[in-house]
Amino acid sequence: MVKKILITAFMLGIISIILGAFGAHGLKQLIDTQALQTFETGVRYQMYHALFLLFVGNTTHLSHKTKKSIYYLIIIGVICFSGSIYGLATNTLTSFDFKLFGFITPLGGLLLIIAWSIALIGFIKNFPKKFD
Repeated sequence: MVKKILITAFMLGIISIILGAFGAHGLKQLIDTQALQTFETGVRYQMYHALFLLFVGNTTHLSHKTKKSIYYLIIIGVICFSGSIYGLATNTLTSFDFKLFGFITPLGGLLLIIAWSIALIGFIKNFPKKFD
């Protein structure tokens, strides 16, 4: 599972960089400033969670079960949160109306909050007492 978490973290990071460059250079002329800022928010949160998964994969202070839960919450959360933001920000460029799926953004955010909360609880429960 650790290998899967770390590979996913690296992939999310790579995709964040690609999408960030695409937003800064490719979308700049195609969407308005507010939409571009919205797109960048999706990229930023995706990168935050790539880094979070790197931590989760490398820490010994979380159980295997906790890591697995966090992993799936982050994957689904990033897809829902950042993915819906990408769609909403570029809505004017497609014939598909992403506004129909706008409710997915807060759902994704909630999943990300739950993942961080599970990590906090797991970390508190498993952190060695000698380091308190």
